[in-house]
Amino acid sequence: MTALAAEAPVAETRAAWLDGVNPVTKVVLALLLSVPLFASIDVTSALAAIVLQLACLPLTGLPVTTLLKRMLPILVFAPVAGLSMLLYAESGGRVYWSFGYATVSDDSIALAIAVCLRVVALALPTILLFGRTDPTELADALAQVAKLPSRFVLGVLAGTRTLGLFLDDWRSMGLARRARGVGDTGAVRRFFSMAFVLLVFAVRRGTKLATAMEARGFGSGIPRTWSRPSRLHVRDAVAVVGGTAIMALAIGAAVAAGTFRFVWS
Repeated sequence: MTALAAEAPVAETRAAWLDGVNPVTKVVLALLLSVPLFASIDVTSALAAIVLQLACLPLTGLPVTTLLKRMLPILVFAPVAGLSMLLYAESGGRVYWSFGYATVSDDSIALAIAVCLRVVALALPTILLFGRTDPTELADALAQVAKLPSRFVLGVLAGTRTLGLFLDDWRSMGLARRARGVGDTGAVRRFFSMAFVLLVFAVRRGTKLATAMEARGFGSGIPRTWSRPSRLHVRDAVAVVGGTAIMALAIGAAVAAGTFRFVWS
């Protein structure tokens, strides 16, 4: 029992293939897997991109449950993006319903489905690529590989590190309100009031953090040194080639199916 309990955390933190890819390469991959999808709004390319990206899930080290939890907001709000296309896109084919400027037809339904899939296909690479990326490693790569200014990099790192504190603050406020008996009713009003309090906390914490970093010399123009080197390796080239192949296959599938159409044509 003790041996199994000791091995469980090790299995959860086991290194994945994508962990060895430089964070800057992940940024390039995120752009490579998303920007070409803007060239056409069709079902085939988006669906092919989603399937191929999900096939790479074992390389990321993310459990399926974690991926589903992080994709849940995207899956909820993606139909909202498709709703406007469903009602107000240019009609074509058989018309099923019409009221004023809103018309539901074969073309608008196809376009709405394509937009929903496109939203998922655009969000999925970011979740897969940065689901296990350490913010400090990302900052090291941005400063040493991408050659971004150290003040910008350190500011982004400090802001990223405070995201977890916001979640803790939100959870603590919810528990405190429930302990006082005011957290069980009025969900909408409670959400906006807690959001305002969280905004006040963020402003105060940001001011203190900026003052503390300035006092420690993080704002000076002196060239900085970095304790952990960040370099590119052969694995980064393999990752870029793989991302290019995924996009080529997705767009090629749309062309072969005859559904690819430039958005400006």
